[in-house]
Order: sequence, then C-alpha cells, then structure tokens
Amino acid sequence: MDLRTKNKRLGEILREMDEVIVAFSAGIDSTFVLARALEELGDKVLAVTAASETFPERELNEAIELAQKVGARHEVIQIKEMENPNFVANNPDRCYHCKTGLYSSLTQLAKERQIPWILDGANMDDLGDYRPGRRAAKEYEIRSVLQEADLYKEELRQLAREMGLPNWDKPSFACLSSRIPYGNIITMEKVEQLDRGEEALRKMGFRQLRIRHHDTIARIEVPREEFALVLQMADQITEVLKGEGFAYVTLDLQGYRSGSMNETLLKVL
Repeated sequence: MDLRTKNKRLGEILREMDEVIVAFSAGIDSTFVLARALEELGDKVLAVTAASETFPERELNEAIELAQKVGARHEVIQIKEMENPNFVANNPDRCYHCKTGLYSSLTQLAKERQIPWILDGANMDDLGDYRPGRRAAKEYEIRSVLQEADLYKEELRQLAREMGLPNWDKPSFACLSSRIPYGNIITMEKVEQLDRGEEALRKMGFRQLRIRHHDTIARIEVPREEFALVLQMADQITEVLKGEGFAYVTLDLQGYRSGSMNETLLKVL
C-alpha cells in the first residue's frame, strides 16, 4: 500500500471503533494516533497520560500542553512503578510488568467510562525489536492501529508533518529505566541521575541521545555525526556527569541506537 492508502485505512479502522482512549505520552507515535482519532471521532476521544517515577516531569508537562493544543480531552493517571518488585528487579521482562500496570489502569478507566477501545502508538518498526510489553498489550486487547494500517515511523512522521503537528520530528524517548542494564536493580537515585544528566546534555544542544547507566560508568550514545560535538564539549560533559556521581564518562563508538540494552540479550534469546 502507498502512504495515502495506509492513512485512509487508518481512518477506516478508527471510525469502526466509535469511541477510544489513546495512551498518550506526547511522543510522535501516540500524538499522531491522537490527532487522527480526533479527526475521525471528534469528542469521542480521550487522551490519557500515565505519570510515573520514570516519566520525566518535562515530558508530562509537554503531554498536557500538546493535548490542549490539538484540542483533546485529556486526563493524567498515576502509575507507581517503583512499588512493583517485578519492575524494580529489572529482569528482561521488565517492560511486560511496566505495561501490565499501565494497561490494567487504562482498562479499569475504560470500563468506568464505558469506552470500548484503548489505543497505543506502536508502529511497524516496533515489531523488529525485543519488546515484552507487546505481550501485555495483547493480554489487555490494546489496539495498535498504526500496525493495523501498516505504518512505519518515517511514514507517520511525514503524515504528522503534513498535519502540522509541532512534534513531528521529536526524537524517540523511552522510559529512563531502559538506560539501566538488565539485572541491575532500578532505584530512584539512578533514574534521577539519568534524568538530570540527559537534560543537561539536551541543553548543550544534543537532541537524540541516551546515557546508559553502568554503575560508575556513564555510556553516552549520540548519532555518529555528533561525535565531533561531544569531543568539543568533552570537559563540560565530563564535569556534569561526574557531578551526578559517575566516576567515568565514555562515548559509545557505535553511536545512538534504540534498544541497545537488548543487544547482548538477543544473542541468547
């Protein structure tokens, strides 16, 4: 299917649902789903954002502002991830336990409001990585309408740009716990270290980045074309991250890639 056909198919899928909740994180995937749902269903759309310990406050504020900007009804629910020992243990199925908490809360809300469908922002690119959270989505019958319409990330970015969505080129963001290697306990100290460190690097001009937490080592991932900028700012970056408690600061020579923590895991799966 060409892109216009896919987008038309997405509209057909949404209209068949009549009324929906959109799990809304303010990333481009869920923003595009929300915007298209609003086009097709109007006020029969409710955007819901889950606030949690690993979801930075700046992202929550952006979700609130963006939902208002696109004209969506919007609610914020609280998810207590750090109270779930299966999440804190950070085993390879961590994402399953995280999503189970989210989807159980959304399902309860949907039942209370008598809303038949819950939508997420998973697209076709998400099928190519290790994502245990997809199992939770299946168990709770969450609809991944972008996958149903065969839409890939770059395609939905193009459509979002044409719609005038302000975050059409927003870099991908994953919860801060994904920066911590499997088997290493998740603590608020680590999460806050990562949040402050990444925010500091963003203020230096880096948009797409990850800081991976290897105990005393901060491993920085940025696109390879930005390596020169990292080296130019090496002293400043080192000072900031050592100030956050890391003893060593390194640059990953493979550059930024989503899900790099899964690379060693996939070899044994």
